[in-house]
Amino acid sequence: MTDALDALVALLDLEPIEVNIFRGTSPDDDRQRTFGGQVAGQALVAAGRTVAPERRVHSLHAYFLRAGDPRVPILYEVDRIRDGNSFTTRRVVAIQHGRAIFNLQASFKVPEAGGMEHELEMPTAPDPESLPTFAERMAPYADQYPEWVKRPRPMDLRFVDAPTRAREVGRAANQQVWFRADGTLPEDPLLHACVVAYASDMTLLDTVMLPHRVSFDDSDLQGASLDHAMWFHRPFRADDWLLYDEESTSASDMRGLARGEIFTREGRLAVSVVQEGLVRIRRRE
Repeated sequence: MTDALDALVALLDLEPIEVNIFRGTSPDDDRQRTFGGQVAGQALVAAGRTVAPERRVHSLHAYFLRAGDPRVPILYEVDRIRDGNSFTTRRVVAIQHGRAIFNLQASFKVPEAGGMEHELEMPTAPDPESLPTFAERMAPYADQYPEWVKRPRPMDLRFVDAPTRAREVGRAANQQVWFRADGTLPEDPLLHACVVAYASDMTLLDTVMLPHRVSFDDSDLQGASLDHAMWFHRPFRADDWLLYDEESTSASDMRGLARGEIFTREGRLAVSVVQEGLVRIRRRE
């Protein structure tokens, strides 16, 4: 693994504090608030640590309640709501400074063969190796954000089209991004699911901005994740290329809704994602 991916895996390896209580930390990268994908990934780890390993996560629903403080650890309290014959349900509350900052409910299931089978067809997309790397794609903005562009990343991201920072005229509210962990991960299905949960929050809300030629870099725009839902349909590896086909279906009331389908390189629909975010335009005095 690269150093950045090794750091992400360590970040997801929570410290058990007590029965059903885990502690996680944040990277020292000068963020003003904790990255939402990190909290979601760590919360899913906490839930999974209380579930039999043969059961796989099949869905999660989460709310971002308060901005996380990257300077202090996060406590994850797990509520073992139900252990059924086929399904296991867990609720996780992330706590900082005595207050809940994040709430997640996740469901795990015993894998079963047979039954009905169909899936959405994978859209056409260029091969990831033919696309610019993240550093190459963001090179035009390196002078403005030098540390951000050059920072080592645990995920290899390849945008099919220009990112939101390009502020292209006439852009539709959709984009495609190939991604994978930048290295080889251990053989742990829960870890692969948590890495994809981490990555799923990196680009999805950008689709809300595309038609409006704005970016989260704009000082007049206040953006934050509000809620996040994922459904895990089929096996995948987070260290193999995955296509994230993203679309924003609505923006109103200072909120934007986006959805995405994550496909394996072989064309199988692996994960569906829906996220709503705050996209508030501050009024200038």
